[in-house]
Amino acid sequence: MSLFEHKEFDQHEQVVFCHDKETGLKAIIAIHDTTLGPSLGGTRLWNYATSADALTDVLRLSRGMTYKSALAGLPLGGGKAVIIGDAKTIKSPELFRAYGRFVESLSGRYITAEDVNIRTSDIALVAEETSFVAGTEGKAGDPSPHTALGTYLGLKAAAKHKLGSEDLNGVKIAIQGLGAVGYDFAAYCAKEGAQLWVTDINEAACQRAAQELNATVVGLDDIYGLDVDVYAPCALGATVNDDTLAQMKAQIIAGSANNQLATPAHDKKVMEMGILYAPDYVINAGGVIHVCSEAAHMSREETDKRVRDIYGTLDTIFTRSAAEQRPTGEIADELAREVIAKAKAAKQQA
Repeated sequence: MSLFEHKEFDQHEQVVFCHDKETGLKAIIAIHDTTLGPSLGGTRLWNYATSADALTDVLRLSRGMTYKSALAGLPLGGGKAVIIGDAKTIKSPELFRAYGRFVESLSGRYITAEDVNIRTSDIALVAEETSFVAGTEGKAGDPSPHTALGTYLGLKAAAKHKLGSEDLNGVKIAIQGLGAVGYDFAAYCAKEGAQLWVTDINEAACQRAAQELNATVVGLDDIYGLDVDVYAPCALGATVNDDTLAQMKAQIIAGSANNQLATPAHDKKVMEMGILYAPDYVINAGGVIHVCSEAAHMSREETDKRVRDIYGTLDTIFTRSAAEQRPTGEIADELAREVIAKAKAAKQQA
């Protein structure tokens, strides 16, 4: 099967396969759309089972970044990159410098930043070879706090529509993933009085949540079927699928993970089950807004305002979904495409 027939290929402008023999680097950079500006999206380091899995992930993620930036009102297009390998063994300064040279070869069409298993220290090494990076120490820095804040505010918007109040006091939330974003998100919810059930492959993070946030720790596979109000996926994607939905009792799906739905068809299935889904690339846009503050020279005040606007964007999506009886993801995609179409029309008229 060629790239152009791949099920996740969505008229992507450019897909670059990167290999460096000396360092063992194997990476894929996907540029989905640059209508609104240069593509920006983090680099994810993951031990994919196959290169085909890596390609599927990067195509989906890059498209999501296009829509994410469009609905956040950012002057950016959508791109993403994945590095294939085990984060515990493959990392080296030489590998990240080699990767930086590939990013540099794109001449600014793609700007990279942190994502899963990539830290600001790793990006600093990439930055030794290219200026097309964001989220670096001493500048914008770690985007996780803004991602967590936007996710928390997005959950409040969902709670208003589904539970009748944005107040999270007493709301039962199952959180999958306690990384930098997931833990801060959990802390926001706990501070407001929410009851938390958590799980993570990192046992230390779970114990910390139990001690600091009074959270109940459950097994990795037990998080889906809990009798809770909210399921918050804050780890990797595709956790909303046929198997998990068969167990799910939550009325809301709202979390920071990318690509939460296993397939586009699950958008409609979730709606038919009476579950309110906060489209992932809308609710987790705080990170790209934060990174954009460096790339587009936004002030701290403007950055904070745009993160807080996530609440209003989701409020609009939920209201329109209810009025038109259409899935929230479908509504979000449509709104994003409208933004891009207007920008293209304006360019053609200029």
